[in-house]
Amino acid sequence: MRKSMRVPLLTVLVLLSVASVASAASPGSPASETEMEARLKELYPSTRISAVRPSEVSGLYEVTMGRSVAFTDPTGRYFVFGHLFDMKEQKDLTAQRLSDINRIDFAQLPLQDAIKTVRGDGSRKLAVFSDPDCPYCKGLEGELAKLDNVTVYTFLYPLEGLHPEAKGKSERIWCASNRAKAWSEFMTIGKLPNGPKCATPIERINQLAGSLGINGTPTLILQDGSLIPGAASAAEIERRLAGKAAPIKAAVTPRLKGD
Repeated sequence: MRKSMRVPLLTVLVLLSVASVASAASPGSPASETEMEARLKELYPSTRISAVRPSEVSGLYEVTMGRSVAFTDPTGRYFVFGHLFDMKEQKDLTAQRLSDINRIDFAQLPLQDAIKTVRGDGSRKLAVFSDPDCPYCKGLEGELAKLDNVTVYTFLYPLEGLHPEAKGKSERIWCASNRAKAWSEFMTIGKLPNGPKCATPIERINQLAGSLGINGTPTLILQDGSLIPGAASAAEIERRLAGKAAPIKAAVTPRLKGD
């Protein structure tokens, strides 16, 4: 038996209201994708609109803005920021779309800037952006330890605004003679290595995270380019590695800019 999907009542009412407005505002032929995209770019010139297409709801258009998705009527005046659900099929349609547009080319990641940990034959690969002082990152390490036949690339991503000492700890771990061992020991028993300072990739990783839209830890990137934002259980990661888990969570909603 499938579990019932709960959808916020406000989301349903807003979608119905906007769909009604769209229907009333466009008695003729609907605008094409090209026309609608041009209209929105004229209305909101400072917003990065990368794609526009008709949604599954008649009269509504799906608008891709960077790594986020919203819905609008043909006038481009009314917007809904949220997820579109197919209640008959019990599917979150927007989550799958977000998974597609947020996909990252794993092959382009600078893996030389990451700590490499191999378990078993290492045949399956994933990357993790992690902060040594992040409690959720520590919890994730325990789950990753349960995986077999996997190579984990850990990008040290200290969030200094939250954890002022995290950068210094990251530098000491990176400069250790055995980085994988140093990372594991700190995340499990809090032991930091002692050794000379060295050049680290931390600033490059900060820039990389910004370019990928990653602003929190932990964040996992699977070899197929899909993301898992936040901590996840070993079972969930296994499902995702097999391509069987639910799509990712929604991205942060952007603000429309008219000028």
